[in-house]
Amino acid sequence: MLVAAAVCPCPPLLVPEVAEGAAPELDAARAACADVLGVLTAARPDRLVVIGPAEQGGHYPQGTRGSFRGFGVDLDVRLGAGDAPGPVLPASLAVAAWLLERTGWADVPVEGVAVEADLPAGQCAELGAEIGAGNDRIALLVMGDGSASRTLKAPGYLDDRAAPFDAEAARALDTADLAALAALDTGLARELQASGRAPWQVLAAAAEGAGLDGTLLYDEAPYGVGYLVAAWS
Repeated sequence: MLVAAAVCPCPPLLVPEVAEGAAPELDAARAACADVLGVLTAARPDRLVVIGPAEQGGHYPQGTRGSFRGFGVDLDVRLGAGDAPGPVLPASLAVAAWLLERTGWADVPVEGVAVEADLPAGQCAELGAEIGAGNDRIALLVMGDGSASRTLKAPGYLDDRAAPFDAEAARALDTADLAALAALDTGLARELQASGRAPWQVLAAAAEGAGLDGTLLYDEAPYGVGYLVAAWS
């Protein structure tokens, strides 16, 4: 049973060491992420599941390590306590691990689930339903960005469809509108490089029947990329 969820963006620039001189530009986003993680802690879940986009899907047990060395920074992170062998965390889950370490996440079992950015909506729904099933109290930390086409200098260049797409996603996250999230256009999200589409649709399915309310804490597009932070409880 889903008892709470937090939605955060996943750019490595959230990590100050990666952002370097540009770090202050995302201070408000970092503060909002800390606030929504507080909502997860307050819900007292039995287990935390972290969901993030990646090139390949997969499950990552507690203790899996990640790194920002690929971004030129000698910084390692770990998803919860322990030390699990195997592949390193994809970037989105490494950012999540950094957020959890930074906020001193409670001693609750945690696992990571990487979701392919192009995963069809139906498969997102199946995965979300699986995560939300059972009687234990589950909290979700859902990582993912909005469109990457909000300005001329954005990674995906300017696309007039980007702002409306992000506005609808923001509205749905603010109101916990499960149907609207499930209806986000997969093809359009791909064209706009919106990595959050699949994780948000997993969230929507996991929250079915949970009766959660949403609150949007952050909605900006620094660097031309839509970053959204929301809490469901």
